[in-house]
Amino acid sequence: MRTLIFDTDIGVDDAFALAYAARTQRLLGITTVFGNVAVGQAVKNARLFCEKMQINAPIYRGCSRPLALAPSEPARLHGEDGLGDAFDNSYSDAAPDAVAFIINSVRAQPHEITLVAIGPLTNIASAINQAPDIIPLVKELVIMGGAFGTDGHSGNVTPFAEFNIWKDPHAADQVLSSALNVVVMPLDVTHKVLISGEEVRQLNQPVLSAIVRPYLAYSLQKEGFDGMALHDTLAIAWLCQPEAFQLSEGPLRAITEGIARGQTVRKLSALASRDDPFRHLPAQRVALDVDAARVRDHFFRTLSDRSELPL
Repeated sequence: MRTLIFDTDIGVDDAFALAYAARTQRLLGITTVFGNVAVGQAVKNARLFCEKMQINAPIYRGCSRPLALAPSEPARLHGEDGLGDAFDNSYSDAAPDAVAFIINSVRAQPHEITLVAIGPLTNIASAINQAPDIIPLVKELVIMGGAFGTDGHSGNVTPFAEFNIWKDPHAADQVLSSALNVVVMPLDVTHKVLISGEEVRQLNQPVLSAIVRPYLAYSLQKEGFDGMALHDTLAIAWLCQPEAFQLSEGPLRAITEGIARGQTVRKLSALASRDDPFRHLPAQRVALDVDAARVRDHFFRTLSDRSELPL
């Protein structure tokens, strides 16, 4: 069991990941960021979901826009409110500062805190920009984001870019280029771990069943599949079952401009080149294959367990 700061732009698949994390890890706090929804709505969603799911964790408000780009529209496939428009949400969108919480927590508990980032990486980039001393103090940063083209798994916003990276590629490039101990769960593996709408219903989790409806409808319309990929959940699955993943190790970057903006790239060749964009960068780990059956089984067993959440 890890001590987590859970960084999220909470939408439907984020909520599945948060429910999984609450049953397998120790949540120190939930930091919100823009992405699937505006950051204020993310705060409200985190409060609503934690109340409905009996998750006890403080909630913080993070960055409202990318580091360098103009803000873009929120995603709509999660419903207008990001949680399937399933519940009235009168919660406040005010919360303490997320970036300060990340910095102060890591300083107070060096080498003990794992950051899980399943939205744009703006809060993480802001924290290491403001306080670079925390970089060696973070136990691990697990990211759901990016796409590296394995078995044809490329972008889901453009032909090149995955949503979380595309939303703030400058933040992603800073984080991937940093000396943080990074593990990336890209679309290359998340697209391999699917659950059907009927399997969601069999979890006997009424809140999850309620929020997932428009997400499943979108999937059925666009992909012909009554189900969903467990995208963000795989960041938690890595913490629970690292042996289920096959990793590659090497420098990583995110492209920040041009037609491939938001694409994640890794160094594929050791051949010398005159202009090497990976020169002097640390090696990071990226998952390129997964034992999908093993991950699914642990997820289902965990979410079907009616026992109390960990303290």
